[in-house]
Amino acid sequence: MAASRSDLSQQRGAQRIIEPPRDQLDQLLTPLTEGERKVLELFDAKLPAAWEIYVQPHLNGLRPDIVLLNHRVGVAVFEIKDWNLDSYQAGTDHAGNDVLIGRDGSGREFSHGQRDPIDQILLYKDELFELYCPRLNQQAGRAVITAGLVFPCSPRSEVERVFKPLRKARNGMDRYPRYYPIAAAEDVSSGNLEAIFPEGERTSSQVMTDATAEDLRGWLKEPFGSQKQRSQLRLDRDQRRLATTRTETGYRRIKGPAGSGKSVVLAARAAELAAERRHVLVVSFNITLLNYLRDLAVRHVAARPVIRRQIDFLHFHGWCKRVCLSTGNHQKYKGLWADARSQESASEPRERRRNEKDVLENRLPSLLQRIYSNGAGHPRYDAILVDEGQDFYPSWWEALRLALAPGGEMVLVADKTQDVYGTAGAWTERAMENAGFHGPWTRLERSYRLPPGVVPLVRRFAKEFLTGEEVDVPAVDDQGKIDLFPVELRWVHVGGPSNSLDEKAADACDAEVRRMMKRLRTDTAVADITFLSGTTGFGRRFARRLSREGIKVRHTFHRDGRTSRRQKRAFFQGDARIKATTIHCFKGWEARHLVLYVESVKRPEERALLYTALTRLRRHKQGGCLTVVSRCDELRAYGRSWPRYEEF
Repeated sequence: MAASRSDLSQQRGAQRIIEPPRDQLDQLLTPLTEGERKVLELFDAKLPAAWEIYVQPHLNGLRPDIVLLNHRVGVAVFEIKDWNLDSYQAGTDHAGNDVLIGRDGSGREFSHGQRDPIDQILLYKDELFELYCPRLNQQAGRAVITAGLVFPCSPRSEVERVFKPLRKARNGMDRYPRYYPIAAAEDVSSGNLEAIFPEGERTSSQVMTDATAEDLRGWLKEPFGSQKQRSQLRLDRDQRRLATTRTETGYRRIKGPAGSGKSVVLAARAAELAAERRHVLVVSFNITLLNYLRDLAVRHVAARPVIRRQIDFLHFHGWCKRVCLSTGNHQKYKGLWADARSQESASEPRERRRNEKDVLENRLPSLLQRIYSNGAGHPRYDAILVDEGQDFYPSWWEALRLALAPGGEMVLVADKTQDVYGTAGAWTERAMENAGFHGPWTRLERSYRLPPGVVPLVRRFAKEFLTGEEVDVPAVDDQGKIDLFPVELRWVHVGGPSNSLDEKAADACDAEVRRMMKRLRTDTAVADITFLSGTTGFGRRFARRLSREGIKVRHTFHRDGRTSRRQKRAFFQGDARIKATTIHCFKGWEARHLVLYVESVKRPEERALLYTALTRLRRHKQGGCLTVVSRCDELRAYGRSWPRYEEF
């Protein structure tokens, strides 16, 4: 098990833990205010080194300004407001509740509602006690949590005028002021730590323990995805060549096993073209993949300032809809779907799916063909780059070619082993020639994503459960590096009567998520845990279960299709919550902590889907973990080949 943070602190001697590190604070997505920076400097200068400082920690989505943690003393959470309080006062709302009142430019009064900082810090303290420090003593535990406010730009007289009545209205704050300090500009400028954080002088507590500190760190730690956003994209020699060059014809197709860097090359190429002020379209089938590709592109330093201006990230149907809207053909676009769903035969689910497939594969591309054949003025790009190309029909590619400017380039990246929609078979060699490709594929050989320890298991799954000539699995040439990239691999089989399997599976998934929460590596956060489900129904029920237990989840399982699409657009690795989505939506992504639920592998697409999920694990020198929870009897023997196998 990973060393505890208190052990690491002792190993480092007097060096304080500040996260994110000082040299990365200027790269935060929400820049520090002048007041926040002053308070941070004061804490660093005045507090003993055992106090850890977390700046804008995620804390399950709450995002306070600063949290302090000392494994022997306690916790402190602070909101820092660079406000001028001249236009604020304490007041009451229509229901008689004490609220913060302000005045807008016209002199009209308004209530801050959820922005009331007193309500904010009370929420922080409540959730710290109830959710993130569950081992604190029920009676005395709240005494180790300080919840404070700091107003670096407002004098004490103004702070007292506005907040003394509000503080008095909350009995706990008035009775125990040491645990609810409210500091002003004089305290910050003079370095008065006693006024800002009275409990900072303590050296020990009978209530605070190493275990409680360890519980909390997983919630405070910045997610690995956010950390990566501040690092430069690394390319090997072959990847850099592909990212910085084009073919003579402008057409290039790239394939390789899972984790070989296909998406990295595509994103870096898009960034290089953006830096040349070229207008680029990056296309995928999955909405969620676009966020991952955008994150990769902004890490390529050549183009950070111009990514938003020069690159459009769209899923294929989003691009179709945009073209139809911008050319006055939106009604025709809507009519295709209305026709498919209104036909009498579409009352049967199978027939409805057949009609919708016809729209996707044939009628929609034909509409785009007609739009572009009508003349100039339609949107065109200097380059069009397609990721996860095995998910595309050749007719989609042909539609995209219409949007390419003369002399432009097109790149297709694909892995037919991950054929989760059954579309890869349409890409015959003749179809490839008709699509503008000639000569062999450009191939990326090596998998950079997968930990060496998981590669033999992935290869065995492909050998036993995948068929066809297109199986392309990672090589085993990294087996000598197993110790460099440790990984915990668990297989949990859920058996029993079919009418109880859903509930048992949910119990097993819950147990595995909580197991990961308790055993996180020191450089990762609870928000780095990702749950994947093969179906939206189970995923939706499981996400609701986690939410009822107080664990905030960023998921994509909403029953309403329109809402689900919005959820997918907001799904990104740096989010402060546990991630939960379908395997389809996570295709192309990667994570270090994965819990995967498998419900069925009867169809070839389902087996390809499981293969795809098994290859989402990212290697790291600090380690990672993958747990598969399966209810498939046909996978039982395979599961027993894993390092840890259990039956639930």
